[in-house]
Amino acid sequence: QVQLVESGGGRVQAGGSLKLSCAASGSIFSINAMDWYRQAAGKQRELVAAATSGGGTNYADSVKGRFTISRDNAKNTMYLQMNSLKPEDTSVYYCYAEIMSHDGALRGYWGQGTQVTVSS
Repeated sequence: QVQLVESGGGRVQAGGSLKLSCAASGSIFSINAMDWYRQAAGKQRELVAAATSGGGTNYADSVKGRFTISRDNAKNTMYLQMNSLKPEDTSVYYCYAEIMSHDGALRGYWGQGTQVTVSS
């Protein structure tokens, strides 16, 4: 059994910062991609940032230069440092990971989501 647990969401004023964490636990042999998604009320879920196991990163245009994704592979943990937050960043943020378990199966897992609210 594998779980992803997010933390670090909250309420902040525009221009402020938050740091999200996503910790994977359970029967983990290896983790491939780890990504952050977000879903605002009434909108589709969108990819915010992605990090490969080799250190490569990608960002949505809307967050480039403001958000930084990172991974601590030894701790099976991913982070999203969010700076210069804007009201339009208000969303539920989800982590996603492709994880190979000890049984050899490669599966995708989602975290439970953490609310980020940015007030103007």
